[in-house]
Amino acid sequence: MTFDNGAICTVAALATAGVIIRPFRVPEWIWPALGSALLLLGGLIPISTAASAILKGMDVYLFLIGMMLLSETARSHGVFDWLATLAVNHAAGSTTRLFTLIYLTGVAVTTFMSNDATAVVLTPAVFAAARRAKADPLPMLFACALIANAASFVLPLSNPANLVLYDGTLPSLGAWLASFALPSFLSIAATYALLRFVNRSHLRNACASVVEETRLGSGGKAAFIGIVLTAGLLLTVSACDQPLGLPTVLAGVATALGVSALARQSPLAVARGISWGVLPLVAGLFILVAAVDRAGFIAYLAELLRDAVRQDNAIASLWSGTILAFSSNIMNNLPAGLIASEAVAQAHAPRLVVDNLLIGVDLGPNLSVTGSLATILWLQVIRREGENVSFLQFLQVGVVIMPVALFLALGARTLIG
Repeated sequence: MTFDNGAICTVAALATAGVIIRPFRVPEWIWPALGSALLLLGGLIPISTAASAILKGMDVYLFLIGMMLLSETARSHGVFDWLATLAVNHAAGSTTRLFTLIYLTGVAVTTFMSNDATAVVLTPAVFAAARRAKADPLPMLFACALIANAASFVLPLSNPANLVLYDGTLPSLGAWLASFALPSFLSIAATYALLRFVNRSHLRNACASVVEETRLGSGGKAAFIGIVLTAGLLLTVSACDQPLGLPTVLAGVATALGVSALARQSPLAVARGISWGVLPLVAGLFILVAAVDRAGFIAYLAELLRDAVRQDNAIASLWSGTILAFSSNIMNNLPAGLIASEAVAQAHAPRLVVDNLLIGVDLGPNLSVTGSLATILWLQVIRREGENVSFLQFLQVGVVIMPVALFLALGARTLIG
């Protein structure tokens, strides 16, 4: 390895470590941005490579902007408080029932709107529900975080990372379900059972049985309709195998402007409530991956993958999915998925390997709080609500749940063949 290549890998490693460790409580987005700046200022990558990498993430940026606009519009007009009231009253004083309702709602939101939507849209509603029910919010919040990854391969649109691994050429919906229906069911069921077991002492406590109903105003009703219509739009666009970013941001902008006009409020208030730092975080990660590719690291991985497939396709698929799952917690699953996508393309890997890699990159981040973009978004949302979960707190839960769910999902997909 040359000096330049070694320097590139060192900068990339330090930048991703900054996202995970978050020293001095510096926001996560600072570290990839700083690493990218160092690569450019040090002449380790040309500006054209960085620009190309940033443009490659355009669909992800648009998708996130749309989802954040929907979430903030709904939050500011009381949609989450209204949903929280419904959930608490249906739980009828049972914290376990409230937990189960939240988990099932998370499955639906992740399946039909993506794991990032669960982190951004559902989490504030869940926090409001726990607060109204006078219940410990952490088990409910963990349900949001873990189901956002555990259900993220039910459908292609359940996680934008799914589109990355298949390089825009997704299998048909029938072929997708044939591959992932059983692994998804096992992942969702195992995550629920283990998460409920880990939080059993908290879930034994009673919660408020009935709370005063929150009335939804015209702005709230319009915001809720906007979210429902967006879910239908994303399903349609995904079925047509088209990028999700532009339709999502158009739906988010239309909803924010329409609701603001109806409520006679400035849409700038919605924009001010959004955590915009997630965009430079994603852009920086795209640049770091492009730099690592330029250093020859991805070509090396592709050669290792080719050799493993030649020896035993099934074993190679199991090991590659497992390694990628744990690697996603070291470098975040967005760059890990991008690296895997490039390696798969160069190695011309068979479908079984790609499918198990997808399970690894989707489910693996349930081990750590910075393992996926969805959990980073989730962390930002709960911090804004005055709650926080440390890296160690999340790891203590994730180390019990993720390996079991991963083993079941990978094993099921390998047995399907």
